[in-house]
Amino acid sequence: MAARPRRLDRAALTGVLVREVVNFGSYWRSTTFSSTVEPTIYLLAFGFGFGSLVSRVAGYSYVEFVGTGTVATAVLFSSVFPAMFGTFVKYQFQRTYDAILAAPVDTEELVTGEALWIAARAGTYGCVPLLVAMAFGLDPSWGMLTVPPIAFVAGFGWACFGILIAAVLKSIENFNYVTSIVITPMFLVAGTYFPISGLPEWARVAANVNPLYHLVQLVRHAVFGFQGSADIYHVAAMVAFGLVAWRLAIHFMERKLID
Repeated sequence: MAARPRRLDRAALTGVLVREVVNFGSYWRSTTFSSTVEPTIYLLAFGFGFGSLVSRVAGYSYVEFVGTGTVATAVLFSSVFPAMFGTFVKYQFQRTYDAILAAPVDTEELVTGEALWIAARAGTYGCVPLLVAMAFGLDPSWGMLTVPPIAFVAGFGWACFGILIAAVLKSIENFNYVTSIVITPMFLVAGTYFPISGLPEWARVAANVNPLYHLVQLVRHAVFGFQGSADIYHVAAMVAFGLVAWRLAIHFMERKLID
């Protein structure tokens, strides 16, 4: 029998997405609550806590600075963690992926469908901090309409990264290493709650390979005005991260499921 060509089957991909949408109906309340309330708490705590001490940062009021930066936090939290934990539980305990792969679906379509669905959710939840910030003084702009697709692209990359981690590590307890060694440092040097200009030179250089930093910059520029070639660079960096994480997630998940 001829080997199946390595290309995405639209019907199989649609099937994976439909399954995720239907399944989401059983837990959307808790997911929506955690994905929107936590970033909002960060926004209120930093915006009004440090905002009472610092009036302006990098030319913005501190509430505006934090409000746009918290979008990246919401996208990160609503993509990488659901992908890490959800993927691990589905293939290790629930054996959901074994059932899906018994249908005419391969690993590439499975990973892609999961990542697309998580990215769509992240693109939606990422807008909540902007709405909260607008309620506290952030002026609306037409550029805000580009925030959902920007968050979607970033969410896809982080979702693939989470799936990759779930495929590589052997236990949920090991996720703590990734959170402490990878995600937390990226979070701190992304310019989310303070500008990276005050950091040491090595940290400023490291920020350029931090996908979260590029997301923060793009969201900020979308709200306050795009900056041409600089934003093309940020988009390219996010797309490159997403493509690399996507292919690696497929490769390692395929090895995991075959084993």
